[in-house]
Amino acid sequence: MVLEVAMFMVKSGLEQAFETSFRQASNLISSMPGYESHELHQCLEVPGKYLLLVRWQTLEDHTVGFRESPTYQKWKQLLHHFYDPFPTVEHFTEVFSGKR
Repeated sequence: MVLEVAMFMVKSGLEQAFETSFRQASNLISSMPGYESHELHQCLEVPGKYLLLVRWQTLEDHTVGFRESPTYQKWKQLLHHFYDPFPTVEHFTEVFSGKR
């Protein structure tokens, strides 16, 4: 399992429009092969700051399967104009998991 992590800033005043567009875009990403789940979190301390977590079966499911697909072009149209600056996306693999 690979965890995609993106932290981004949404332009001031566009947070509600972004969240609405993100709900539409969620249907796109969740239809991709290798997709497992995703979460969007809003920062409590910094207005307009969001954290996106996406779980993929493999790194290539995201970097090739999604990023090189027509579906990604639709994702870009829905979301990329909200970001300033454009987010950095990183990928992680689990080392340890603790649960209560």
